Amino acid sequence: MQIDVNKVKIGVVGAGSWGTALTNLLASKGFKIDLWVFEKEVKEQIESYRENKVFLPGISLSDHISPSNDIETVVKGKDLVLLVVPSHVMRETASKIREHISKETIIVSASKGIENKTHLTMSGVLREIFHEIPEDSFAVLSGPSFAREVVRKVPTVVAVASKNQKVADVVQQIFATPYFRVYTNNDMIGVELGGSVKNVIAIASGITDGLGLGLNTRAALITRGLTEMRRLGLKLGANPRTFAGIAGVGDLVLTCTGDVSRNHTVGKKIGEGMKLNEILSEMRMVAEGVKTAKSVYNLSRKLGVEMPISHEVYHVLYDDVSPKEAVHRLMTRDLKQELDEV
Repeated sequence: MQIDVNKVKIGVVGAGSWGTALTNLLASKGFKIDLWVFEKEVKEQIESYRENKVFLPGISLSDHISPSNDIETVVKGKDLVLLVVPSHVMRETASKIREHISKETIIVSASKGIENKTHLTMSGVLREIFHEIPEDSFAVLSGPSFAREVVRKVPTVVAVASKNQKVADVVQQIFATPYFRVYTNNDMIGVELGGSVKNVIAIASGITDGLGLGLNTRAALITRGLTEMRRLGLKLGANPRTFAGIAGVGDLVLTCTGDVSRNHTVGKKIGEGMKLNEILSEMRMVAEGVKTAKSVYNLSRKLGVEMPISHEVYHVLYDDVSPKEAVHRLMTRDLKQELDEV
């Protein structure tokens, strides 16, 4: 399906670093984008200086971006609505726009997380809120993609997943550029779980760095973290091949090794001796892995899925277990065979 830039109307909900980066990418292709901004100061910055000084400082933004604090204006009459808000406010935000979106709208989530109370991924939350929109009109976008590198046009690869191949194809064409390559996938749950669980493992990776442990430890965390991601995915019906791809191991490696990863940063500070509430009080942007750790812990226990690294991250964050004790417990677990049966 060919996309006519002059006809597709797009609204973006969320002007954090990732939402701003994706908005600027679309605007650079010629799309005129209405962007919902929660903070009045950010709206004024984009209007006056063409810059999001709070969440993406130093980056010049396209004149095709129209920021607004009025969420109805941003989503009403749009062919595609992209939601890029923190996972813990997704339900509240989606509820505000439900009555302003038509049944024909394509809904795309670029948020990564699992809701604490319901254990739903973001597309699951959106399907509950937008129950009048057909299930195959939803898509998710995920992959190894730091916002600042995307706006600098560093070659980046992501995946867009939808149960409807035509919808996936449309979203693929809308977002693809010579520096932002988009693959399609029909495994929405797998893509979303990859993008969510990797944040928890990234906190673990940061903790080991903060403790001064080595590259051996990081490699072990990434490898066994991927196993945990795959176990949970299989239990929830995901395609195991997804976790060997862009939204699985690709995003996991980036977030566990990148110094600009917010989740890795939180873990590193914990490993260095800081307390979680102290770390979070200093952060303006959200580290999704902190809340997702609670969701993954409770969901995996409910489903009977073995996820020891994720569980230790939870205990460090919420039960005040020391990082050194968590590492010791992981390393002294009962010895076993490496490969799962499935």
